[in-house]
Amino acid sequence: MNADRSPPLLTLGPRVRKSPFFDATMAAGAKSFTNYNHMYMPTSYGNTTDEYWSIVQGVSLWDVAAERQIEISGPDAVAFTQLLTPRDIEQCPVGRCRYVIFLDDAAGIVNDAVLFRLEDNRFWLSPGDGDVLLWAKAAAAMSSLDVTVHEPDASPLQLQGPLAPRVAHKLFGELAVELGYYHCREVSLEGIPLVLSRTGWSGELGYELILQDGRRGTELWDLCMSAGAEFGIRPACPSLARSVEGGMLSYCSDITLNDNPFTIGMDRLLDIDKPQDYIGKTALQTIAREGTSRRLVGANFGGDPVRPNEHFLPVTVDDQAIGHITRCVYSPRLEHNIALVNLPVEYALPGTAIDLDLPEGRRAAEVVSLPWFPSEKKIPVW
Repeated sequence: MNADRSPPLLTLGPRVRKSPFFDATMAAGAKSFTNYNHMYMPTSYGNTTDEYWSIVQGVSLWDVAAERQIEISGPDAVAFTQLLTPRDIEQCPVGRCRYVIFLDDAAGIVNDAVLFRLEDNRFWLSPGDGDVLLWAKAAAAMSSLDVTVHEPDASPLQLQGPLAPRVAHKLFGELAVELGYYHCREVSLEGIPLVLSRTGWSGELGYELILQDGRRGTELWDLCMSAGAEFGIRPACPSLARSVEGGMLSYCSDITLNDNPFTIGMDRLLDIDKPQDYIGKTALQTIAREGTSRRLVGANFGGDPVRPNEHFLPVTVDDQAIGHITRCVYSPRLEHNIALVNLPVEYALPGTAIDLDLPEGRRAAEVVSLPWFPSEKKIPVW
């Protein structure tokens, strides 16, 4: 592959939807987009390194409306949501969130999501890229449960970075600092209906402002930018470097149907033997007894800053392919390259020497535990 070639352009058309914040992101200088969940999502405002530093040192605003919400409601909403995930969602109080995983019948991962419990019998699922809405609708149609599954008018903005609580405090007052990690609340800002949550995909302190009136996207964007002006807020996008550093996994890259929750280290968040049935229960219980054959781990490697990979790349030992790189990137804070690698369990121990076959050439690497930087959760006193 020619590392100097220009990336292909993404053309605009009615088949792919625009977010309520699309016009605001264009006015803010968005330079590139990707197609995520059948929507345009910004991927750069021109300098991803500057955006990275705004996320880890300051405050940034992201259009992630492509995180399409799936609403589950009705008399049997709890029973149906239990069917979808190995996590016991009855233990999630109203106003709280949970990280959940959805499985197929062989315990392959259909997707991961943040679950919001907005009412006793009303949930939102916020999954990664993939048609989870259609999967959930099919599951509902095959069940005998009284439940409604649909996509609500709900479009998230993410306010992320160590100064995010300062901006949120200007917008929402004391609620912004009193709201616990993975808590959520339905609120109104200047008459704009929102769900405010202490969630996000940066690994830093942050919030999601989930707009519930798609006509008011630019208005909400401008309110956030105005409140953040004194703190140097800047528009940004989900950061590849920060997500890899934090071990925050990306569906279709780090997580696929070929992986199970033990592969990606998420078994600690599951209630495998909960009394309620769920899709993939028998297969997952078998894996829990017998163990998984592969693990997703980290790898450190040197050399010039690596170009992010466009597809899986081989991991070798003694010239034999044993696994693959899911994502790789140069870390500005660590000042060296890092990667997420999917390996057989016998090679997944920290300190193991492996080789990464990159377009730039083979690089020697060492397996490390995840994450390089844990998520920030506690808002400091100021």
